[in-house]
Amino acid sequence: MSYNPSYCWILALALGPFFTQRVRDPQRVPKTITQLYSYYIYNILKNHSREIENPRDVLLRVGQMAFRGVSEKKIVFTDGDLIKFNLQPSQFLSGFLMELLERQDSARSVVYTFPHLTIQEFVAAVAQFLNPHPGDILIFLTEAHNTTDGRFEIFLRFVVGLSSPMTAQGLEEFLGPFPHQTTCRVIDWVKEEVKHQSGNMRSEAGKRSLLNTLHYLFESQNRGLAQATLGSVETLSFSQLPLTPIDCAVLSHVIGLCDTIKHLDLWDCHIQCEGIQRLGPGLHKCQELRLGLNNLGDSGVKLVSVALRNPECKIQKLWLSEVVLTDSGAEDLVSALSTKPSLMELDLSYNKLGDSGVKLVSSALRNPECEIQELGLYNVSLTDSGAEDLASALSTNPSLTGLNLGYNQLGDSGVKLVSAALRNPECKIQKLRLNNVGLTDSGAEDLISALSTNTSLMVLNLSHNSLTDRSVPALRHLILILPSLECIELYGNRFSETGKKELRSLQEPRPGLTVIV
Repeated sequence: MSYNPSYCWILALALGPFFTQRVRDPQRVPKTITQLYSYYIYNILKNHSREIENPRDVLLRVGQMAFRGVSEKKIVFTDGDLIKFNLQPSQFLSGFLMELLERQDSARSVVYTFPHLTIQEFVAAVAQFLNPHPGDILIFLTEAHNTTDGRFEIFLRFVVGLSSPMTAQGLEEFLGPFPHQTTCRVIDWVKEEVKHQSGNMRSEAGKRSLLNTLHYLFESQNRGLAQATLGSVETLSFSQLPLTPIDCAVLSHVIGLCDTIKHLDLWDCHIQCEGIQRLGPGLHKCQELRLGLNNLGDSGVKLVSVALRNPECKIQKLWLSEVVLTDSGAEDLVSALSTKPSLMELDLSYNKLGDSGVKLVSSALRNPECEIQELGLYNVSLTDSGAEDLASALSTNPSLTGLNLGYNQLGDSGVKLVSAALRNPECKIQKLRLNNVGLTDSGAEDLISALSTNTSLMVLNLSHNSLTDRSVPALRHLILILPSLECIELYGNRFSETGKKELRSLQEPRPGLTVIV
């Protein structure tokens, strides 16, 4: 906001009196945008209300004009508009409207505009809330919410925000009491909207509608309303919907109020460090947290690590794939992992960890309290040098059942190190992905020999390597002796058609087996 001159002016007028007070009341610090604009209007009324007999009546007329403007996407008003709503230019009115000189050919005329569109929207919201006919508010809310071009988005947030007693309190000094009946109807409308939208997260439009309703909850600051509407919701998914830092703050607020939300999916939401900072206070309450494909960077992952250190942290599954994490940022994460034994799934794929970063992760796996069952290290720039530390950790970690090392430069030497760890009787790997790691027939011998002793193996991916028909007999033997094996992926290698046919034929005596070659 500080980079926008209009917002600077709004903030100065709204918060100036608060910061000049010797004894500041923390309760008066605005928590929502509606509260901020309430202070703004309050200060205008306090400074100019003596100039007219009935500030409420004039403000309602200004609000009606503002609402007409929002409805018609109109931000510039003429003397004719003022006359239509029985308004006259005055010092009081100048607190809401700015005069602009407009040239038309050789003539000059004065037009009027609100200092910022959001002020126009707020004044419009106040007018609708104070409408002498409370039943009309539902008509306005429904019609505005059904408008798909977004013109009423902020207006609706303001209307719901005005249902908060704390928000309305200051304005009532000059505008009289806010109708209780209107407040109840607004709250009931929000309740129905949130319940309706909470199961609508499959389409982008559905996600955006749900996000808007969560903004309503935030502006209302009504804990009971949030718990009543989201009390049975376990999943919030906004994947691939761009989220602003304000959106993130709203999500954090909602999660903080509702203990039922277990799964938070924010994959590819354009979240950066500031956004994750706003989310921070609520992250530890989720059991599954999907943050992949966001530009968090090391500083953002550090904030996620803070959530992991929270004594009340419930996170069991954490997806941090492609978040621009490096070995430097991994240090904070690994330190947090050592204090979070209940984390069962961690995905760090598509990050530039390198050997040094994987070494740090390996140290966490060695922790006796580490209970990670699935670890994603796909495409993390791991080489055979870093594989030694990882292999050492694998041999001492009996809880790991899923390991994805695909698209790393392991080569035969790196796979050989991993194979040695797989021979350990304590190793319980069920899903192993070594696709595109530079594996040849020579390295496959060690791997297949090691896996032959693993009776729990269910999924094996060796696709996009350099295996030839030379490895077919060993692969056939592995498939035949492992009754637990459900799927083996071998496509993208150098098998002949005869070799492929021979491998596929193993599916016939094993109905539950899939061989992809």
